[in-house]
Amino acid sequence: MNHPNSLFRELFVTQTDTGTQQEYHFSDALIEFIDTWKEKRGNLIMILHRIQQEHGYVPRQAAIELSRYMDVPLAKIYGVLTFYHYFKLEKPGRHTLSVCMGTACYLKGGQDIIDELETLLGAGVNQRTEDGEFSVEAVRCVGCCGLAPVLTVGEEVFGKVTKEQLPGILAQFRGK
Repeated sequence: MNHPNSLFRELFVTQTDTGTQQEYHFSDALIEFIDTWKEKRGNLIMILHRIQQEHGYVPRQAAIELSRYMDVPLAKIYGVLTFYHYFKLEKPGRHTLSVCMGTACYLKGGQDIIDELETLLGAGVNQRTEDGEFSVEAVRCVGCCGLAPVLTVGEEVFGKVTKEQLPGILAQFRGK
Protein backbone atom coordinates (compact mmCIF):
# COMPACT_ATOMS: atom_id res chain seq x y z
CA MET A 1 0.00 0.00 0.00
CA ASN A 2 1.50 3.35 -1.00
CA HIS A 3 0.59 6.13 1.34
CA PRO A 4 0.20 9.66 -0.02
CA ASN A 5 2.33 11.09 2.78
CA SER A 6 5.83 9.91 1.85
CA LEU A 7 7.30 11.47 4.99
CA PHE A 8 5.25 9.03 7.03
CA ARG A 9 6.39 6.04 4.97
CA GLU A 10 10.10 6.83 4.94
CA LEU A 11 12.52 4.62 6.80
CA PHE A 12 13.45 5.94 10.22
CA VAL A 13 16.80 5.45 11.90
CA THR A 14 17.24 5.68 15.66
CA GLN A 15 20.11 5.09 18.01
CA THR A 16 19.89 2.02 20.25
CA ASP A 17 21.20 1.97 23.81
CA THR A 18 24.50 0.58 22.53
CA GLY A 19 24.94 3.42 20.04
CA THR A 20 24.27 1.30 16.97
CA GLN A 21 21.66 2.38 14.48
CA GLN A 22 18.39 0.52 14.21
CA GLU A 23 16.06 0.94 11.25
CA TYR A 24 12.31 0.58 11.39
CA HIS A 25 9.21 1.93 9.71
CA PHE A 26 5.51 2.01 10.36
CA SER A 27 3.63 -0.94 8.95
CA ASP A 28 0.92 -0.53 6.36
CA ALA A 29 -1.55 -1.87 8.94
CA LEU A 30 -0.56 0.89 11.37
CA ILE A 31 -0.93 3.58 8.71
CA GLU A 32 -4.35 2.22 7.81
CA PHE A 33 -5.30 2.24 11.51
CA ILE A 34 -4.16 5.85 11.90
CA ASP A 35 -6.10 6.89 8.82
CA THR A 36 -9.21 5.20 10.23
CA TRP A 37 -8.88 6.90 13.62
CA LYS A 38 -7.35 10.30 12.86
CA GLU A 39 -10.68 12.15 12.64
CA LYS A 40 -12.39 10.37 15.56
CA ARG A 41 -12.74 11.59 19.12
CA GLY A 42 -10.19 9.99 21.46
CA ASN A 43 -8.02 9.12 18.48
CA LEU A 44 -4.66 9.91 20.03
CA ILE A 45 -4.93 7.36 22.82
CA MET A 46 -6.13 4.65 20.43
CA ILE A 47 -3.34 5.35 17.95
CA LEU A 48 -0.67 5.40 20.66
CA HIS A 49 -1.96 2.07 21.97
CA ARG A 50 -1.62 0.64 18.48
CA ILE A 51 1.91 1.99 18.06
CA GLN A 52 2.87 0.44 21.39
CA GLN A 53 1.23 -2.82 20.40
CA GLU A 54 3.36 -2.91 17.26
CA HIS A 55 6.67 -1.86 18.80
CA GLY A 56 6.34 -2.87 22.46
CA TYR A 57 6.71 0.80 23.40
CA VAL A 58 6.24 4.20 21.76
CA PRO A 59 9.54 5.13 20.09
CA ARG A 60 10.41 8.83 20.09
CA GLN A 61 10.59 8.83 16.29
CA ALA A 62 7.07 7.40 16.13
CA ALA A 63 5.78 10.23 18.34
CA ILE A 64 7.55 12.84 16.19
CA GLU A 65 6.16 11.46 12.94
CA LEU A 66 2.69 11.04 14.42
CA SER A 67 2.85 14.70 15.43
CA ARG A 68 3.71 15.71 11.86
CA TYR A 69 1.22 13.38 10.24
CA MET A 70 -1.74 14.37 12.41
CA ASP A 71 -0.68 18.01 12.84
CA VAL A 72 -0.80 17.61 16.62
CA PRO A 73 1.82 19.29 18.81
CA LEU A 74 4.46 16.86 20.04
CA ALA A 75 3.89 18.27 23.53
CA LYS A 76 0.28 17.06 23.40
CA ILE A 77 1.40 13.57 22.38
CA TYR A 78 3.94 13.46 25.21
CA GLY A 79 1.29 14.82 27.56
CA VAL A 80 -0.81 11.73 26.83
CA LEU A 81 2.18 9.38 26.93
CA THR A 82 3.34 10.61 30.33
CA PHE A 83 -0.11 10.98 31.91
CA TYR A 84 -1.13 7.37 31.37
CA HIS A 85 1.17 4.89 33.10
CA TYR A 86 0.33 2.21 30.55
CA PHE A 87 2.55 3.74 27.87
CA LYS A 88 6.22 2.83 27.74
CA LEU A 89 8.73 5.31 26.37
CA GLU A 90 11.71 2.97 26.66
CA LYS A 91 12.08 -0.28 24.79
CA PRO A 92 11.29 -3.13 27.20
CA GLY A 93 13.31 -6.31 27.50
CA ARG A 94 12.34 -9.31 25.43
CA HIS A 95 10.58 -10.68 28.53
CA THR A 96 8.77 -8.35 30.92
CA LEU A 97 8.70 -9.46 34.54
CA SER A 98 5.69 -7.88 36.23
CA VAL A 99 5.57 -8.09 40.00
CA CYS A 100 2.17 -7.47 41.54
CA MET A 101 2.25 -4.82 44.24
CA GLY A 102 -1.45 -4.93 45.10
CA THR A 103 -2.26 -5.14 48.81
CA ALA A 104 -2.20 -8.94 49.14
CA CYS A 105 0.97 -9.34 47.08
CA TYR A 106 2.71 -6.49 48.85
CA LEU A 107 1.90 -7.93 52.28
CA LYS A 108 3.07 -11.40 51.20
CA GLY A 109 6.45 -10.22 49.92
CA GLY A 110 6.03 -8.46 46.59
CA GLN A 111 8.73 -5.93 47.43
CA ASP A 112 11.11 -8.75 48.39
CA ILE A 113 10.55 -10.26 44.92
CA ILE A 114 11.39 -6.93 43.27
CA ASP A 115 14.50 -6.52 45.41
CA GLU A 116 15.70 -10.04 44.57
CA LEU A 117 15.08 -9.52 40.84
CA GLU A 118 17.20 -6.38 41.01
CA THR A 119 19.97 -8.37 42.68
CA LEU A 120 19.76 -11.23 40.18
CA LEU A 121 19.37 -9.12 37.05
CA GLY A 122 21.09 -5.85 37.86
CA ALA A 123 17.91 -4.08 36.74
CA GLY A 124 15.31 -2.51 38.97
CA VAL A 125 11.76 -1.40 38.33
CA ASN A 126 11.26 0.20 34.91
CA GLN A 127 14.72 -0.88 33.81
CA ARG A 128 15.99 -3.35 31.26
CA THR A 129 18.89 -5.76 31.69
CA GLU A 130 22.08 -4.90 29.82
CA ASP A 131 21.55 -7.81 27.44
CA GLY A 132 17.98 -6.67 26.69
CA GLU A 133 16.59 -10.02 27.82
CA PHE A 134 14.43 -8.85 30.75
CA SER A 135 12.71 -5.75 32.05
CA VAL A 136 11.10 -5.41 35.46
CA GLU A 137 7.92 -3.55 36.33
CA ALA A 138 5.78 -3.17 39.42
CA VAL A 139 2.09 -3.45 38.63
CA ARG A 140 -1.08 -3.02 40.62
CA CYS A 141 -3.39 -5.92 41.33
CA VAL A 142 -3.41 -8.62 38.65
CA GLY A 143 -6.51 -10.27 40.12
CA CYS A 144 -4.83 -13.36 41.54
CA CYS A 145 -4.83 -12.34 45.20
CA GLY A 146 -5.16 -15.93 46.41
CA LEU A 147 -1.80 -16.68 44.76
CA ALA A 148 0.11 -13.79 46.36
CA PRO A 149 2.80 -12.82 45.71
CA VAL A 150 2.35 -13.01 41.95
CA LEU A 151 4.89 -12.59 39.17
CA THR A 152 3.90 -12.60 35.51
CA VAL A 153 6.28 -13.10 32.62
CA GLY A 154 4.42 -12.12 29.50
CA GLU A 155 1.15 -14.03 29.72
CA GLU A 156 2.45 -16.68 32.14
CA VAL A 157 1.43 -16.32 35.81
CA PHE A 158 3.56 -17.56 38.71
CA GLY A 159 1.84 -17.62 42.09
CA LYS A 160 3.10 -17.90 45.66
CA VAL A 161 6.51 -16.96 44.33
CA THR A 162 9.51 -17.07 46.63
CA LYS A 163 12.91 -15.47 46.17
CA GLU A 164 14.39 -18.95 45.91
CA GLN A 165 12.22 -19.75 42.86
CA LEU A 166 13.32 -16.72 40.86
CA PRO A 167 16.54 -18.17 39.34
CA GLY A 168 14.54 -21.12 37.99
CA ILE A 169 11.81 -18.88 36.60
CA LEU A 170 14.39 -16.67 34.89
CA ALA A 171 16.12 -19.74 33.42
CA GLN A 172 12.84 -20.79 31.77
CA PHE A 173 12.84 -17.59 29.70
CA ARG A 174 16.51 -16.76 29.23
CA GLY A 175 17.48 -17.08 25.59
CA LYS A 176 13.93 -17.82 24.38
